[in-house]
This record gives sequence, structure tokens and C-alpha cells, in this order.
Amino acid sequence: MNESNKRHARKVWIKIATLLGVVVVISTLIELLMQEILLSFEIPILRRNVTISNALYYITITLVGSYIGSVGLKKLLFGKKFSVEFLMAVAAFGAMYLNFLFEGVTVLFLYSLSEHFENYIEERAKKTIESLSKLMPDTARLVENGLEREISVKEAKIGMTLLIKPGERIPLDGRIINGSSSVDQSVVSGESTPVLKNVGDYVFAGTLNLNGSLKVEVVKDSEETLVSKIAKVVIESRKRKASIERLVDKFAHIYVPIVVLLAILTGGFGPLIMGGTYEIWLYRSLILLVISCPSAFIISIPATMFTAITLAAKNGIIIKGGAYIEKIGKAEAILFDKTGTLTLGKPIVNEVSFKDELDPNVLKYAAALEKHSNHPSAQAIVQRATDQKLPLDELVVEDVTEVPGKGIVGLVDKVQVAVGNLELMQQYGCNCDKIVDLYVSDRHTPICVSINKVAEASICLIDTIRKDATKTINRLKSLGIHTMILSGDKKEIAEQVSHELGVDNVYSELLPEDKLEVLSKIKDKYSFVVMVGDGINDAPALAVSDVGIAMGGSGVDVALESADIVLVKDELAQIPYLVKLSRKTMSITKQNIAVSLGIKLTLGALGLFGLTPLWFAFVVGDDGLTLLTLLNTLRLSRVDV
Repeated sequence: MNESNKRHARKVWIKIATLLGVVVVISTLIELLMQEILLSFEIPILRRNVTISNALYYITITLVGSYIGSVGLKKLLFGKKFSVEFLMAVAAFGAMYLNFLFEGVTVLFLYSLSEHFENYIEERAKKTIESLSKLMPDTARLVENGLEREISVKEAKIGMTLLIKPGERIPLDGRIINGSSSVDQSVVSGESTPVLKNVGDYVFAGTLNLNGSLKVEVVKDSEETLVSKIAKVVIESRKRKASIERLVDKFAHIYVPIVVLLAILTGGFGPLIMGGTYEIWLYRSLILLVISCPSAFIISIPATMFTAITLAAKNGIIIKGGAYIEKIGKAEAILFDKTGTLTLGKPIVNEVSFKDELDPNVLKYAAALEKHSNHPSAQAIVQRATDQKLPLDELVVEDVTEVPGKGIVGLVDKVQVAVGNLELMQQYGCNCDKIVDLYVSDRHTPICVSINKVAEASICLIDTIRKDATKTINRLKSLGIHTMILSGDKKEIAEQVSHELGVDNVYSELLPEDKLEVLSKIKDKYSFVVMVGDGINDAPALAVSDVGIAMGGSGVDVALESADIVLVKDELAQIPYLVKLSRKTMSITKQNIAVSLGIKLTLGALGLFGLTPLWFAFVVGDDGLTLLTLLNTLRLSRVDV
């Protein structure tokens, strides 16, 4: 029997048990009412040996107890462990043997209710994630040779062009090649407001196109879409247990056998040592069996972790396992990459300084040449020329050579043009000292433009700081966390950003291997260190840190591979939320463990002295306690983003 069939069979039996339990309770109430009526009229009645209620009691315990017992016996024989099902079956049949029918049925009835509630909590969390996949359209509208036709999403291939009309969900991940529209992408990022998408922007499968027709080039197969990956990552996150989950599992393996042995000793030797009948001590041993069920903490702890992961996913934060939920709350230091993390990583032209007077041809020539480069600085210059409506397409660009780390050179309308840093200008024999302001005191980046080896202008670029960066740093400080910058940028630029944000320490001019060395030294000083980067060039540092958090905007699928946590929305303000969510999760987890053990030990002691009945021990000490801890888990939803 596969896993889905097992779950189905289990649900069927739980429903049967619940139904029988309800019938038994109603039947008992009716019988008690009838007895009161008969007694009020002084009509003698027989002892209740065989009644409707008793018959239902026997049927319920026999049918449901047998099913639950068979499940528990398999786990005992093949899994070598005492399960909740085994203990419940023994308690129910023991109660029936002692003629405590009501208690036996009550145990099974309450057990079925708790199974319902546990299943509800887990299924609700799963549905939150699995519902993402259900938003995926089954068909797509293919545009080919000017004609439209409908195809299955599974038939769509990378490179195909799809048409998405207003009000339709986007079927596959892709890049817009024509059109503009607002897109509701809350299903992947948690953003409450639609995002304007233009030509060149990425769109994700399952998101809703609101008000414009879009032509989209497919960039991912149906099995590789962002939504599919997110769903898989979150569901698989349950396999990565936190250390406290593993500790609870180990404790349960020791705790349950000890209490079971104590129950056997109580039933077998209680009368010999303490006096009384075997029936009395067997009943008390059943109470110990019920108390020994570890469900209150072995169910609530993973449920708490998974609830936290699910809540984070709803807010556009992908966490790969409970281990990372546990760790980030312990963070003593959080390290940030600068470019693309604290800053947008997309430089813009702040100022253009000309040699003599305004000459639009200089910017036009520079932008025409930079169109042949994918460097962010080149894109910024092209964007500035486009904003000024300069006619770039009418220029002929030839003999383009890109010099890595320095710039680009080529012929524009037979004129030699070079755009780059001072090293490139010096390499080509051009003196730019009189035209270039180096801005050594701030984070501006100068780019020189020379025409026929004569410096004509300097273009000042600036990488803007994210709007929520300052607020994030301040909130982390209020949580007692040290903040640092690890950057490959120049010292002056990194220190300027650090000063503006109020970061505690800054390390600059670092190569990737240098970042690893600095990170190792920081880990020697702080117990738990978190690294926040863009998920692409910071992959080694993200892997070495205790928790790696990647900004997902530059490539969520890449970030999913390299980091432990991914911020799909690219919002730094989610990091303090993660810390608070983690601390709240661990606080609730510890509360659940402490309360569970305290109540179980207390009821166990009372049960040995016959001061609590079997049904009360079950209500308070097992399933009632399980319900209480699960309800306590739901308090996680109160953590503010």
C-alpha cells in the first residue's frame, strides 16, 4: 500500500471512530435520561449489563481498537518502537477487560478527535504551499508564425512565444518581449500590490496578468518554474530537522519504554507491594500507558517548525528546513554583501561632466558603444541616452573590444571611442586628470569617455541604497545583533555606505576567497553568523556561514540552490522578521515541551495513587495536551512582518 492509500485508509478509520464515538456519547446520554425518567416514576430497572450503549462500546473498541492496534503492532515489530497507536489500543482493550467501557471508548473517541485536529493542522500547512501548484494553468496560448493556438503547458518549450491576455494567469516562467502590464505576483513573493512589468522583465508562472496583453518568451519548462521549485523546497524542508526536534525524538525513544516498563511493573507487582486487587493496579497501569504517549511534543514540535516555514513562505520567504529557523534566532552577527544586497546593484548616471561645454555627441557615442556590453555600468549609460531620446541606432559601431575590469573601446562612425576607468585611459595614452573628479570621499564611480584619445567627458555613476536598508540595520541592532559589510568594492565606497546605514563594521576590497577568510575569523568571535548576499557571486560565503540568506530578485532559482533562506521579494526588512519569527518559534517549542512533561509527570504520579481516572488522564495528559500545544503553535501568526 503506497503512502497516499495509507493516508486515505487512516482518514476513513478516523472518521469511523469519530462517528462511533459521537453515537456512543449520544446513546449514553439518552440512556441516562431514560434511567432518570424511569426512576422518577419508581419503575424498577435491570442492571445495565447488556444495553444499546454497551453494545456500541464493545463494537467501537473492537473495530477501532483492532485497527489502531494493528498499526501500532507493525511499528513495534518492524520499527522497534512503541507508538501512540499501540499504547492507545492496549489502554482501550485493557479498559474493556476491566469493564471500564466508557473510559475505553472515551480514550478512542478523544484519540480520533486529536488525529482529526493534527491532520487539519498539517494539511492546512501543506495546502498553503500545494495551492501554488494549483494556480498553474494547464494550457497556454502559443503564438507561432503570426497564428495563435492553444497547447498543453507540458508541450511548451523554452524559446516559444506565449500570449497572455488581461485577467489570465501566466502559464510558465518567461521574459516579456512585447507589451506592458501590472502583474499580481503575491503567490510567489507575498507582495500585496501588483508590480508593473515591461519589456525585458521576468514574469513567473501562476502570477496574474491584470490589465495588458503580454507576449512572453518561455525560459523554463513546466517542471522547473519558480512556483514548482518553491513548493518542492518547502515540502522537503520537513526533512531538515532542527536540533531540538532531533533531541525530542531521542528523548521519546528513551522516555516511552521506561514508562511502559513502569506500567508493566505497576500492574504486575503493585498488589504485592502496595496491596489491593490486580484489577485496581491494572487500571492504574493503563493510566501510565496513556500518560506515556509522547504525542504532545513529538507532534507539536515539528508542527511548530513547519507552521513557521509556511508562514514565512506566505510572506515570500523560502526556508529550507527547521534547522535554519532554529539557528537564525541565535544569530549574534549578520554580514551583508554590499552591491545587490544593501544597494540595488543597478548603477544609475548621477552626473555627466564635459570638457568644455555640453556636447550630446559625446554621450551618444559612449552609449552607442556601451550597447555592446552587458555590464551594469554600460546599461546605466545606455539608459541615460535613451531617456534623452538620443538616436543611437543611426550610428555604425565597429571593431568593439571589451577590456575586462577596465571598459570598452571601438569605432563609432569611424571615430575611435573608449569608455572606461582611468587604467583603460592610461592604457590608450589618454590623460583624464583634468576632466575626471574621482569622488574619493563618497560612493560615486567615475567613468571616462575619450574620443580619438582625447578626454571629452566623465560620467559619474552611483549605486543607490535600498529604501529599507537603514530601517533593517536599526531593527537588527535593537534585537542585539551586530551588523557588518563584506564588500569587494573600494574602501571609500564601502565605508560611505557603512556610515550612512550605521553598520558596526565594514570589510572592503575583498575577493571571494578573502570573504571566506574574513568570515572564518568572524565565526571564531561569534557563535552564530548569518551571511546575506545576492545568491550568485556570494554562494561560497553563503555556504560557509551558519545560515545563508539570498536576495532572490537577481535570480530566485539560483538563490534556491545556494542559500538556506531566500528572500523572494528582495526586501531586507524581512530579515528582522525572520529573527523574531525564529525566536518566537523556539519560545513556543520550549513552552510546549515544558508544559507537556510537567503535566505528564504530575498526572503519572496521581494515577499511581488512583487519584485520576483513565479518561481524565487521556483528556488532560495526552490528546488534550496535544491540542493545547498545537493551539499554542498558532500564536506564530501574530509575529508582524
